[in-house]
Amino acid sequence: MGFATDVIHAGQPPEPATGAVAVPIYQTSTYVQEGLGRHKGYEYARTHNPTRAALEANVAVLEGGVAGFAFASGMAAIHAVMTACLKAGDHVVVSDNTYGGTYRLFERVLTDFGLAFDYVDASDTEQVVAALRPTTRMVFLETPTNPVMRLCDIAAIAQAVRPQGIHVVVDNTFMSPYFQRPLTLGANIVVHSTTKYLNGHSDSVGGVVIVTEPEVAARLAFVQNAAGAILSPMDAWLTMRGIKTLVVRMQAHDANGRAVARFLREHPRVARVYYPGLPEHPQHALAARQMTGFGGMLAFDVGDLEAARRVLESLKVFALAESLGGVESLACHPATMTHASVPPAERQRLGITEGLVRLSVGIEDIADLLADLDQALASL
Repeated sequence: MGFATDVIHAGQPPEPATGAVAVPIYQTSTYVQEGLGRHKGYEYARTHNPTRAALEANVAVLEGGVAGFAFASGMAAIHAVMTACLKAGDHVVVSDNTYGGTYRLFERVLTDFGLAFDYVDASDTEQVVAALRPTTRMVFLETPTNPVMRLCDIAAIAQAVRPQGIHVVVDNTFMSPYFQRPLTLGANIVVHSTTKYLNGHSDSVGGVVIVTEPEVAARLAFVQNAAGAILSPMDAWLTMRGIKTLVVRMQAHDANGRAVARFLREHPRVARVYYPGLPEHPQHALAARQMTGFGGMLAFDVGDLEAARRVLESLKVFALAESLGGVESLACHPATMTHASVPPAERQRLGITEGLVRLSVGIEDIADLLADLDQALASL
């Protein structure tokens, strides 16, 4: 089936008892059993839930994996991957411009359990290879990175490290499977914060993991049940409802994102724009090859904290808020919001300056978005 068909139908046949076209919300904690050792495949809702299972089947198809697993948040999904695939003494190479919450989990939680992390500029495949150790078991990538939109060459990195048995994990939240499918490029695990583009309506928090290898799937299923950080039936249903419109939403995000990037590039008060859809982006050619669109995420620099504050507090249509990927446009200040847990010197090295503003461009009328940015920048 085509992608637009799969988002609507994969894993979601009509409900057999009534023919309901929407998967029901199975809001139950347990299931009646017919006798000792005899049941209908469901015993306890932490282990199995039909609503969650439908979502997991759907995202597995969209990313091209053998199985999907839904969790209570994107961070819970990442934590489950680390728990399932690594043990004390293992080493992980991470793209250095990673989400602040990921950095916090790795550096302030998982290092206490004997894992070691090195952060490299993964836009340079040679730096990834040079960072490998005999104990390296995983390469964890974000592409594009949050918030300066630096890309990793997924295929090149996978080709370089997979023969050594190293897991290649890609956080695909920014692009969604509509614009980028890392598993087809050689990665073997993909994670998403479903809170963002998959749900798309800012009314649910969740995460998913999709894998290509049955043995990894079995381990993740065990960890999901044992640790219990599962996605609720209501959130699974909300995410499935959002996914049904993923194609049309991502097309609108992409069109608006390109227009906003072009506008900001020409604005005299903007020092720099970070958007892979612009020809001057240093990895524009890789973006065009690796992705089928450029999406609605971008960042721009206005010079200093006071200028960023003026812009952010002057916006009317764009809302000042954390998160991204919803139908509404959002703006944030990474240095004090999403990446506040990253040390200041490291933020500066990565380009996360105090003048940097990140936009999640929504699907409103583009004329309204451009007018809002224009009047906010006029405050400088």
